[in-house]
Amino acid sequence: MNVSFFQELLTTVAERGRALLPKSIFGAGSREDIRDLAAALLSGRGEASGVAIARALLDRYRALDGDERREFFRFLGTSLQADPETVQAAAKAYLADPSDEQLSQLQAAVESPRQEFFRRLNLAAGATAEIVAMRSHLLEVIAQEPCLAAVDADLRHLLQSWFNRGFLVLRRIDWQTPASILEKIIRYEAVHAIESWDDLRRRVDPADRRCYAFFHPNLVDDPLIFVEVALGSDIPGAIAPVLARSSATDASAAPTTAVFYSISNCQGGLKGISFGNFLLKQVVEDLAREKPSLTTFVTLSPVPGFTRWFHSLTFEEKKSILSVEDRAALRALRDAAWPGRSTEDTALRTALLGLAAHYFLVAKSGDGKPLDPVARFHLGNGARLERLNWLADTSEKGLGEAMGLMVNYRYELGAIEKNHEAFANEGTVTASRQVRALLRPPPKPKDAGEGKMLALPARRPPRTASEP
Repeated sequence: MNVSFFQELLTTVAERGRALLPKSIFGAGSREDIRDLAAALLSGRGEASGVAIARALLDRYRALDGDERREFFRFLGTSLQADPETVQAAAKAYLADPSDEQLSQLQAAVESPRQEFFRRLNLAAGATAEIVAMRSHLLEVIAQEPCLAAVDADLRHLLQSWFNRGFLVLRRIDWQTPASILEKIIRYEAVHAIESWDDLRRRVDPADRRCYAFFHPNLVDDPLIFVEVALGSDIPGAIAPVLARSSATDASAAPTTAVFYSISNCQGGLKGISFGNFLLKQVVEDLAREKPSLTTFVTLSPVPGFTRWFHSLTFEEKKSILSVEDRAALRALRDAAWPGRSTEDTALRTALLGLAAHYFLVAKSGDGKPLDPVARFHLGNGARLERLNWLADTSEKGLGEAMGLMVNYRYELGAIEKNHEAFANEGTVTASRQVRALLRPPPKPKDAGEGKMLALPARRPPRTASEP
């Protein structure tokens, strides 16, 4: 109610401010007009007129097509930059007199006008959501437009401040939540698609299910990120039983295990601005207070990069990882009926889990961290790699992205900080003894040149899971 009143007040201010401005500012809808509005917004007019200009600019932006948006972003990238001469003079002044006053002037000089432009743009009612959408459009074209990296850096810097954890509100999503929000939960679910309203109800309504989301005061009906939780007594090794109808027969039974089985980011424009670590920590705290019987907190997570990683290996890299026996076993994956009867193939299971152990424990990206984005997220939050699960997700997506594998990451409250520090400072992957035992020794030299290397069929890759 307060947010609605404030937005109505801003709209009234914008309407009155609009009447005070030259009509030429709100002329025809040419490409140049939005640039004129941007210049007017930065001109230092009064607050009422600033709100009016911001609203007019956002309305004009919304009417642009893809090419016109790209041109507007180029304008922001090339025209609204810090003045080099001013920066140089401020830098020299600071070097000559490194006082707080000179430092303040240097900081003001190096800040690009774009940041002030976006701050003023945010004056309009509902502008925050529109600016987030604007960044989503920016990210779609940034790879082809190097000059836009600076625009994104400024936007990301501001959004990190505007979406600071202190502004976020945790809300439980249940069957009594307004339908408009529930519809967005269905649409935004990016890990395990919600097929229907009945499917959604199975995930949020039973006594052994929970769903929590972060909201921002300026996006009151639009979640930023949400997590789905199942309460039970065991660490699950497959997703199908978790997604099935709740099996709890006694609502009063005390659960011992909380399973986070889906985490979905909702706003593409907030990519790179992490909320997941705060979300999980607060949900763990809230669940521990609500259900003191809970002693185990784990995930059942996808492995979105596993198949892609395997296909990216060179011939020599594959020979260095897989023995002749492993290669022979993995040929079963080429069968069109996979997984089929091969679910009982012990050699295939051993080879695939050994390959996965290498992926998590040995393979690294350029920064020395695991390749898998989900692993980086949970290990960076202080979790332990607890268990690799064979054929845990046999959906088209699960088989295509990870050959059916899923992972349990375990959050032990007493070890989270230690694990986080080890990962952040040394890239250490904290893993259970069970996972480390899966790591296979390198093939013997006599194996290196034997046999023909495996080429797995390329399944159509489904959309990548967006668990943070």
